[in-house]
Amino acid sequence: MIRAGIVGVTGYAGEILLELLLGHRGVIVTHLSAKVDAPQEISEIFPKFKNRIDLICDQPDLEVIKKNCDLVFLALPHTVSQNIAPALLKTGKRVIDLSADYRLKDPKVYQDFYRTKHKDKANLKTAVYGLPELCRNNIKDALLVANPGCYPTAAVLALAPLVALGIIDPDSIIIDAKSGVTGAGRKVAEGLLFSEINEDFKAYKVNIHQHMPEINQTLSKLATKKIKVTFVPHLLPLSRGILETIYVKKTKLHKSRRADLLGLYKKFYKKEPFVRIKAKGHNPRLKDVVGTNYCDIGIQEFSDRLIIVAVIDNLLKGASGQAVQNMNIMYNFCEKTGLV
Repeated sequence: MIRAGIVGVTGYAGEILLELLLGHRGVIVTHLSAKVDAPQEISEIFPKFKNRIDLICDQPDLEVIKKNCDLVFLALPHTVSQNIAPALLKTGKRVIDLSADYRLKDPKVYQDFYRTKHKDKANLKTAVYGLPELCRNNIKDALLVANPGCYPTAAVLALAPLVALGIIDPDSIIIDAKSGVTGAGRKVAEGLLFSEINEDFKAYKVNIHQHMPEINQTLSKLATKKIKVTFVPHLLPLSRGILETIYVKKTKLHKSRRADLLGLYKKFYKKEPFVRIKAKGHNPRLKDVVGTNYCDIGIQEFSDRLIIVAVIDNLLKGASGQAVQNMNIMYNFCEKTGLV
């Protein structure tokens, strides 16, 4: 049994992660901590865990974590994990970080988008990006996994087959993304109040969102050349779910080959348990995936361009579900364990 701990369990991702781990036959949860005013049983914070787990949730104590855990999930706000991960890694603990602290390989880009200098450049170099569909072989032996962001997960999975084969114009990529409110985390902010988001819909951080460089980095590596997307996120008046509509232009290569796009996608993701390709003429919707770890993708082809629609649950495939998927790979469990 893997002894797992969650630091940051009181956030949305931490709560979902605990739910998933309690249903995993290969894991025992041995530590829970978060920024709390006083120690509390986790069932006092989340009554649904009553009679399921009786651990106390307290402030993070590194010595306690080191003693009780083999694997630690860091479900913390951005810029916080880099203060905790190094001490855990030094003692041989494996870490899956759900924040952005180890996703961006260029410390300057990280500083530009997260407004703070990176404090752990040594581990940043060795951290493995945790998108299983593209990085599975590296994830298997990783000590530190940088769990991808929610928007990048949907965007990269939607575009990977096209970028890898070079059949689209990389300068033409436009990503129109929409997310439920839980994507912003569990926090008190005026713009996230029910009365502010209900019956409304808006774009925000237009082409400056912190997930944009992560998308660029991952697609650029796949294409072996620099890619810079246009990325416009929107806030949906919903709790959870991400839908991205992506517009790209074909290349002359694609037009000459007349590729079977559905066949291309199905072949690319043939062995991937959590990617589903819709039939011709059909697009996915949020209800298809919310509450699951699946990414559903629909592809539409026109004379000079392609439109791809991808949907995920931002708290599962976009966060905690993907973290468990990564854990399954790291410890040789069946990849679906605890997720279906």
